[in-house]
Amino acid sequence: MKANAVAAVVFLLVGGIYGLLVGLTRWPAVHLLPADAFYLTLTAHGINVLIFWMIFFEIAVLYFASSVLLGCRLAVPKVAWAGFALMLIGALMNNYIVATGTSSVMMTSYAPMEAHPLFYLSLILFAVGALLGCMVFFATLVVAKQEKTYEGSVSLVTFGAITAAIIAVFTIVSGAIILVPTLLWSLGFIAEIDALAYRLIWWAFGHSSQQINVAAHISIWYAIAAICFGAKPMSEKVSRMAFLMYILFLQLASAHHLLVDPGVSSEFKMFNTSYAMYLAVMASMVHGLTVPGSIESAQRAKGFNSGLFEWLRRAPWGNPTFSGMFISLIGFGFLGGISGVVMGAEQINILMHNTVYVPGHFHATVVIGSTLAFMALTYWLVPILFRRELVFKKVAAWQPYIFGLGMSGVALFLMGAGTLGVPRRHWDITFSLTGGVVHEFPAAANTMLALNGLSVILAVLGGALFCVIIVLSILFGRKLGDEKQEPALIATPPDDAAYEGIGRGSISVPGTFVMAMVFFVAFALYYFINWKYLAETWGIS
Repeated sequence: MKANAVAAVVFLLVGGIYGLLVGLTRWPAVHLLPADAFYLTLTAHGINVLIFWMIFFEIAVLYFASSVLLGCRLAVPKVAWAGFALMLIGALMNNYIVATGTSSVMMTSYAPMEAHPLFYLSLILFAVGALLGCMVFFATLVVAKQEKTYEGSVSLVTFGAITAAIIAVFTIVSGAIILVPTLLWSLGFIAEIDALAYRLIWWAFGHSSQQINVAAHISIWYAIAAICFGAKPMSEKVSRMAFLMYILFLQLASAHHLLVDPGVSSEFKMFNTSYAMYLAVMASMVHGLTVPGSIESAQRAKGFNSGLFEWLRRAPWGNPTFSGMFISLIGFGFLGGISGVVMGAEQINILMHNTVYVPGHFHATVVIGSTLAFMALTYWLVPILFRRELVFKKVAAWQPYIFGLGMSGVALFLMGAGTLGVPRRHWDITFSLTGGVVHEFPAAANTMLALNGLSVILAVLGGALFCVIIVLSILFGRKLGDEKQEPALIATPPDDAAYEGIGRGSISVPGTFVMAMVFFVAFALYYFINWKYLAETWGIS
């Protein structure tokens, strides 16, 4: 668990540095890197942050949700270490081969673009290691069941981790289906790779990999609500059903990346962009309501009942574990969730998919949502796992706000530039070096990209502060003693009797209800604003 968490933080730092270079190059007035270096950097940034940082940390979360939360030994530790070794070798190999300039194919590595064989081999090794980690997680659940280390059903946090692991297995299998033949193609054993088949299968892998993140970070939301407040889910059955909806629908909702691909049937596109996507979104909305609702219930049970939001005002905003989690929840919902549903609409998607609107959206979901949640949990775990006190506590209290503000700016300004038509994955958005017509964007587009560059600097500063605090805490933080310490609450939870009187004869969580209504109003306004832009492209007044 410790090794995976430390490796995750290291690759977050590496990916963040690459991200800074990408952001400064997209800024027209700076345009830092030459073309070849930009595509190299864009490839390294995506893989390090979206794959290596995320999955290393998620394997640590799986071990935490099984052995720590269920109070049992980790099954087959040797296999767990073998999985970690394969992941580390794959990650280091990938960074090396990308740095040589032979594999600047970006994270998607669409065929017929061809990378060095070691590029594909590195990802396969990493995936096999992650699969071993998932198997150890499932085996640990069996150990806990056999040794009766818990009563009844597993906790909701562990159930969420099970969801993430099941999606991970699906994802890794999909990756093997496409990456193994692509490796053989790069070695000359296969004559060609069908580009359409590659895209279809890759997105079964690529989109699902992001859904591992969603299931993992929502599990962490529930964990931190319990850690900070002793909060109980408003309805465990409803929350568990929402996790099951992820398994059934979330990894299927990938056709919005393939809407203009002629070989994909209209029926498949329609199912994915309507039923599958909306059922998955419904699951996220359930979690977005129940997590703050559980916090509000716990706070009101402690007597924080004045007005709609005393419960929220009296929350520990100076504790990075709570603040990181809550900013993650708000950013994921308002920025990532709303933009994702809007972009999932077929007509809007066709216009926006190949613009920087897309990276703006997933920076809101994966970076604000997942990364901030992972950071928040790390602040709590370091003293427990490493027996070290956090260093620079005052800086740590501000770090989630710095990172959250910076990354919110990245998401908003990229989406703004995308709305104005700025293409993604292009070193020169004006196409001035093609010898053809130079495309001039409105001045607002350049302003958006400049603001994105400034936001990137702020976000990378916040990310660097996190990495420095965690690494220095592990190495030099004050020792807390060697006595065994069980995972503990940051705050004293209310007893069961305190919960009983909450909400009788009225709405139990009025503050959460109001925030949900604000969300729906924001969603409706944003949705129809986008349709206005769409109508203008059709020449409709």
